[in-house]
Amino acid sequence: MARYSPPSLRCFFRCAASSASRAVGSGTRKKNLVFLGSPQVAASVLDKLLGASGSPESAFQVAAVVTQPPAAKNRGRKLMPSAVAQLALDRGFPEELIFTPERAREESFLSALKEVEPDVCITAAYGNILPQKFLDIPSCVNIHPSLLPLYRGAAPVQRALQDGVAETGVSLAYTVRALDAGPVIACERFSVDECIKAPELLSMLFHLGSKLLINELPSILDGSAKDKAQPQDDSKATLAPKLNSEESWLSFDEEAKVLHNKVRAFAGWPGTRAKLQLINQNSVPDVLEIKVISTKVSTSCVKVGDENEILFSGSSLLIPCSGSTWLEVLELQLPGKKVTKAQDFWNGLRGQKLMKLP
Repeated sequence: MARYSPPSLRCFFRCAASSASRAVGSGTRKKNLVFLGSPQVAASVLDKLLGASGSPESAFQVAAVVTQPPAAKNRGRKLMPSAVAQLALDRGFPEELIFTPERAREESFLSALKEVEPDVCITAAYGNILPQKFLDIPSCVNIHPSLLPLYRGAAPVQRALQDGVAETGVSLAYTVRALDAGPVIACERFSVDECIKAPELLSMLFHLGSKLLINELPSILDGSAKDKAQPQDDSKATLAPKLNSEESWLSFDEEAKVLHNKVRAFAGWPGTRAKLQLINQNSVPDVLEIKVISTKVSTSCVKVGDENEILFSGSSLLIPCSGSTWLEVLELQLPGKKVTKAQDFWNGLRGQKLMKLP
């Protein structure tokens, strides 16, 4: 595969014009769809759209792909395309139609978008704020992984898990200037179990969202979706602000259920961290920082010895928490080490005592 590089506007204009002139059936022009997305979950949506657009009966074609610019990854810090750009290239999508503006408000990008003459834009975890000038060009529909108006914002899946919800879902909504506040075309509900983590749930919701989008595209393209779309009740809206690394610390002054939900919600990035006290055979204390990977809430535990002492039972570390609850840590990671099972970690202590920090 040729090395990825951002396209020039000249190539973009030329190929966009060619794309817009394609036809289907008895002279009926295929509708031009522009897809905007960046991470792997968005790539799965683009894959579905490219597959559907290849059908002889398809009323639309993917006319352009818009994604985040290549970013430095791994130790070599080599510039790599986003997951969406890579998927598009792997599927043989024209490289000159993959557009990577630093900001969606760039005049050169907006001019290029107009040249494509999009009939609709689909966004899925694009990662750039869309200005009003962008929204004035085509109809824009977003796949949002929550049951709007709940969890508007950058981290709907993570915040829902942090709250311990038993149900969430995915919504198709028109994009407006206000954050995730546009009329909802359709939604799909999804039951949440007590063990699923944010990366898995996010993937499942975008999978549901891509199927929902394919089902609703005919009405989106012919405009009838606007007639059936329901305005959101702003009085019921909740926010899902972006995660930050300072939130990742666990405090065992909270109940085990709260901490377990946080571990699930923050899985992937930024993860969850905790500071414990390690006491050696000479009773010399040392602070040990761990990254908590997998947990569950203990259903029963007999408290013995010091109230701050961390125990081991079965295959889990047992950490005493607020309200006489216990958090079971199944997997953890030490700085600079690989993820390890709690039992292997416990065996490595060689009789040293593990405590909560006082």
